[in-house]
Amino acid sequence: MSLGKAMIHARKQKSIARTAILSGDYPAAQVAMQTSQILQLPVLVLNASYEPINICGARRALVLVLKGIARTEEEHGLAMPSVIRLLEYRRIPYQTRALSRKNILLRDRNTCQYCGDALPPGDLTLDHVIPRSRGGNSTWENLVACCHSCNRRKGNRMLTEIDDMVLLRDPRPFSLHTSRQIMRMLGRGDDRWRKYLFY
Repeated sequence: MSLGKAMIHARKQKSIARTAILSGDYPAAQVAMQTSQILQLPVLVLNASYEPINICGARRALVLVLKGIARTEEEHGLAMPSVIRLLEYRRIPYQTRALSRKNILLRDRNTCQYCGDALPPGDLTLDHVIPRSRGGNSTWENLVACCHSCNRRKGNRMLTEIDDMVLLRDPRPFSLHTSRQIMRMLGRGDDRWRKYLFY
């Protein structure tokens, strides 16, 4: 199956899922939802020099390949890319990552920084180590991923006021090193990524 056909097939499956859910046909809805999950699989993006530069979703990777901006280097099943390489070299200037919920959760690896529980992103919140009401700002050094129960327990207090709450590690800005470390961590489970992540 070509990539164009895979993309069209995925769109059809998504519309079938909506129709099946509305009509109550749950087995058909489950098949279509699996296709939707396939389009969200992580894909490693390489520069033209084979340097890993990003991770995107399979849907975005398909679009880049269909537009002729990238080429598929490795595939999952069903002609779905696992690793793509840009056809033209993109100079990646040194830049700091935007301060966002997604990037904080990535930096902290979806782990509560107080109790150490690894949770899905929907079950985590952001906590200001120094509460905003006490002059704390929204910065890389003051925001951490936190589960709801630890966030409620800490409340509007400083860590020095709570005896049994300690940060697992000091929060730091998201750096290029952090980004590469996350790519390697995600790539451990996928053999197709290893040769590009310098194992």
